Amino acid sequence: MMDAVVHMTDLKHQVTVDDTGEQFFCDDGQVILKAMEALGRRGIPSGCHGGGCGVCKVRVLSGRYHTDTMSREHVSAEEEKEGIVLACRTYPQTDITVSVIGKLNKAVTRKKYGFI
Repeated sequence: MMDAVVHMTDLKHQVTVDDTGEQFFCDDGQVILKAMEALGRRGIPSGCHGGGCGVCKVRVLSGRYHTDTMSREHVSAEEEKEGIVLACRTYPQTDITVSVIGKLNKAVTRKKYGFI
């Protein structure tokens, strides 16, 4: 019997939105915001997708991740040390739990969009 080979691109990490309890999967190498958008939810602000607008700010409560460069205008070095990052620049490396903050919070926690 041969062991299955798992490629890094086949890994999926569960993302939990602490504010709503909603869960979704994020492919390895995919940013959290893209996985969130793939859910097809309306009302998720997504701005520039390049770390420059700050719309998709989240706080990572648990799990490992890495980030691409983010604008210090929107995420200070101190905030980043506290787990505050931009979802458009953050790649989960394990299952991860985030809390949405800033402009994203209002859209994600609105009942009319089906998040709660």
